[in-house]
Amino acid sequence: MMRKQRGRPKGVLVAGVGAAVVGAFVWASGAWAQGGGDGTAGGTRLQRAAEAVVGAGASGLVVQARDAEGRDREARAGVRDLARGGRIPLDAYYRIGSDTKTFVAVAALQLVAEGRLGLGDTVDEWLPGVVNGNGNDGRRITVRNLLQHTSGLPNYTDILFSDPEELTPENYRAKRFTARTPEQQVALAMSRAPGWLPDPENPGAETRWAYSNTNYVLIGMIIERVTGHPWEQEIHERIIEPLGLRHTSTMGTSAYVPQPTATAYLQFPGRHDLTDTTLQVDGGADGGIVSTTTDMNTFLRALMDGTLLPAEQLEQMRTTVPAPDFSGGAEARYGLGIAWRPVEGCDGGVWYHGGTSFGTVSETAVTPDGDVSVAAAVFTTRFGDPGRAAAQDKATYEMVERAVCRKP
Repeated sequence: MMRKQRGRPKGVLVAGVGAAVVGAFVWASGAWAQGGGDGTAGGTRLQRAAEAVVGAGASGLVVQARDAEGRDREARAGVRDLARGGRIPLDAYYRIGSDTKTFVAVAALQLVAEGRLGLGDTVDEWLPGVVNGNGNDGRRITVRNLLQHTSGLPNYTDILFSDPEELTPENYRAKRFTARTPEQQVALAMSRAPGWLPDPENPGAETRWAYSNTNYVLIGMIIERVTGHPWEQEIHERIIEPLGLRHTSTMGTSAYVPQPTATAYLQFPGRHDLTDTTLQVDGGADGGIVSTTTDMNTFLRALMDGTLLPAEQLEQMRTTVPAPDFSGGAEARYGLGIAWRPVEGCDGGVWYHGGTSFGTVSETAVTPDGDVSVAAAVFTTRFGDPGRAAAQDKATYEMVERAVCRKP
């Protein structure tokens, strides 16, 4: 039912807006497409790839690719709103979901570079007694384990989604403005046993991997404990402001995406129609940032070219473990808040993360040297049709990979 582990649809009970349900419709490749290519050969290829994503089932999307000379190619396809139509703005804001984790990892690694936080520090050193109960033990889990998803901690969002009755438009609407504190999210995770506990003698050497949003909720709490500031402030002052990301923000308990944007749609399990899920309270350190494709490309390139992190911390970030259950394929590997996968046409593969929220998929990729990058926002997610969801995912990955690696 769900996409592969990654920015899994977090916070079903803390998300979203009105269940304005749109009736079932038939997609025809290109029938809904409204182009925005730049007229170049590369722009035309990007436009065709964007239209293929719509043909696979997305209501609409926007994508921007940036080359080594800093030139942008942009495309859009589909419609801004299924009922009212319209072109999706090229500068549309969107929820980046678990791409937030890369921002949060950067902030944590900057604190490591400053000597204020250690990758080998245990959770219990910073948050005594918070990770405890049902076999969970914060004394056995390090900051590295959290950043790399090798902690074994239960995923609090999996627990939220464990009851199929909760995944309905009606329940979504009823709880769309409900917010949970980080402490409540962690407490929910502690109601289940861990998948494993890292080796007490060398927890940082753990290579067992399982995606858990709980890890980054805890990283956000640790950042606040280390600095005395909310994680949002640290992200702003360390990344957003220095890079001039004027269209990137943390949302806190606001359910509203800034304008311009496009309507986000979700297909719930057991239904064939799409539900408008544009609004949602989803402001945590595991997925609470809103951005644009332009800002995301700026961030990705600044990360890979060493602008944001010293060489030692960037190397740590790019030290990976196998993550075959992560999105991107069986050869995916996960570092500290960022992942890597091999791609035809890119000798060094690509670094990426991605994020899925209710109605929006964020996809990114950047070459290891930071020279070429791509960011895309797709405004449809499907939990009720695995086949169509897989087809949309495949088309989206192909679009991203061709933009960065010039695949045939």
